[in-house]
Formats: sequence, C-alpha cells, structure tokens
Amino acid sequence: MVQYIEKLSKEEVLDRIKKLAEEIYNEFSSGNPSIKLAVRGNIKNIEYDEKRDIITLKEKIGSREFFNLGHVRRFMQTLLVASLAKKLVETDKTASLREVYYQLKHTIPILNVNTIEEQSESDAVIEDLERAIKAIREQFHIKAEGRGAIYGDIYLRDKKRGDEWNCSKLGRGGWSIPSTIEDIEIGDVNADFVLVVEKEAMFDRLIEERFPEKYGAILITSKGQPPRGVRRLIHRLRKEKNLPVYVFTDGDPWGFYIYSVIKRGSMNLSQFSELLATPDVKFIGMTIDDIDEYDLRKKGAVIKLNQRDIKRLNEIANYPWFKKSKDWQRQFRKMLDYGIKVEQDALAANSLEFVADKYLPDKLEHPEKILS
Repeated sequence: MVQYIEKLSKEEVLDRIKKLAEEIYNEFSSGNPSIKLAVRGNIKNIEYDEKRDIITLKEKIGSREFFNLGHVRRFMQTLLVASLAKKLVETDKTASLREVYYQLKHTIPILNVNTIEEQSESDAVIEDLERAIKAIREQFHIKAEGRGAIYGDIYLRDKKRGDEWNCSKLGRGGWSIPSTIEDIEIGDVNADFVLVVEKEAMFDRLIEERFPEKYGAILITSKGQPPRGVRRLIHRLRKEKNLPVYVFTDGDPWGFYIYSVIKRGSMNLSQFSELLATPDVKFIGMTIDDIDEYDLRKKGAVIKLNQRDIKRLNEIANYPWFKKSKDWQRQFRKMLDYGIKVEQDALAANSLEFVADKYLPDKLEHPEKILS
C-alpha cells in the first residue's frame, strides 16, 4: 500500500524533490535515467481496506524513462514541474493549476516544440510528481480553485497571515473553502456535529432557517462532488475535533457516490485516502425509504431513472465497500424496482422549512434511519 504523510515540513518537501533530482542525475552516468512513481489508481489497481474502510492504492511502481521516445516528453515535463515546485516551496509562494500551466508553457528553441500544449497535460504531470515524491500537490504549494463553503460557530486561523475569524460571522455565505487548507488552524468549535450538504441551495436554505444555531451544527457544502480542500477539512474536523460527520446528498447514484468519496476516498486519488477520507461519516441523505415516508411520489417530487443512472447504480452496487452492506443493497434494489430517484430539494414539496424543521431533526433523533 502506498502511504503518504499528513504533515510534511517545508524542509521535508524540499528534501523529497532534491532526492528525486539526485537519483535522476546519478542515473545519467550509470544508465537510463527514470522517474519511478506509483501507478495511477483505477478499479484494477486499487484495493479496499475493509478494516479501515478506505480505498487504497496497490504498491505497483511504474516509470518514466528518459531514453524512451514514448516517455521523454512526460519525463521533461515532470522535471519542469518539480523545478517550479521547489521554487514555490523555497519562496513560500502558491500557484494555481492554471498559473503552473502558463509558468511552464514555452517554445523550445530550434525544435520549435511547446513544452506543454494544454493545461490537462500539466495537471496530469503534477499528479505524476505527487506519486513520485509521495506528497500531495498542496504540500508543494500548487492548488486548484476553491469550491465549497463552511458556516457555523467555528474559529479558523490563517497561520501565514495571522488572521482569525468565526465562520458564523461572515454573512449567510459563510467562509469559502480554498483548495488547500494546510495553513489553516482549526480553533474553538462550538458545535455538536458537522453536516456536509451536496448542494449550495440546500446549504443556503439551512442557514436561512437557522438550522446551525438551533441544532449545534457546522454546515459544509461541497457544491457537488467534493474537491480536495473540502475533503481535507472534513477529515481534519473529525480527526482533530472529534466531531461526528453526516453527509446529506440527493437520493441517486451520484449522491451515493459523493458520500462514498467522502467516506472511503476516490479511485483516482486512492493514494491519498489516508489524508482525504473520513471512514466513520454517516449518510443522512435522501433514501428510497424517504420517498415512501414523505409521500414524495404522490406529490410528483421524484424523477425517473434514465439509462445512465441505471448503469451508474449497477456499478456502485458492485463496489466491495457497498456490496458488503445489506442496508445499501436494499436501497439499490428498491431504487431499481421503483425506477426513480429523488433530489434533496424535493422536500420543498412539503414546505420550505420542512428539511430544517422536520426531515433532519427526525433522522438525528432516529439513528436507525441513518446509513453507514
């Protein structure tokens, strides 16, 4: 299993980049220089660690070889990214994925060939460097655009700037979660649990209904599939503050997978599951049982499954971590039998206040209705 360290100092990150460079330099005099890295995660190259309930990447090493015509371009690009990463760490600067692309893109004289054509190339090479030096890109100061927000009675502090703020005092939108939160210190938290909400509209609804104040909740919205920064923050709130975490998504294959990614990690980032996954989160989101309990079919508040939904549902139903659960398998079968899915917004068919005043409090009071 490939392992990553949660906290790396500036010196440790620089040492890893320098070690990579030294290994390549030494190999030039002894043979074919190469960059060794863990093979990217996919369904064939991951394993489910049932004991820890997370997805992990198998210890399978690949390489980029300088004297291989199929590898030489990617080899060169990786060294360019490593050089920039070293500079960023040394100068304590941070660059976005887009900025990295423009920093590295230029035309090689005489050959008249661009080092990088599209951002997708540099993004993939950054992932290569992560796997080569066993460090996430945030640790070598490269970030994506932030997406997500947090609201509630929680104090956060920027260790670089010294600023501190309470996320319930920043207006209804809360605090926008950046892609990297490694320099954010979590201070006092006056809450009983964390509620992760798939959709920003539902996040806004719960704030308007004062759900966090009434029930002692920290709200986080992932705005769809949660990016790294959101997943890291959820992980840290559970690990550092021991707060129970509940995930509230749509009752469809895509919402179920969002929950799975937060809980167990994703296949694409399986090498980082120890840093991003939160194995003991609970699912408080929409289920097919809710359709019956709240008469949502009679109210026309459901959506028919399409072929894409059915294909995705069958895929996730066969994942080992879902396959072992009788409760989840019952939900999947029921969804296929009914041929429908349901959005969290559908609860508005009862009233705008229903989700905050009835749905969520009822589930919190009845743990048997919450899936894990």
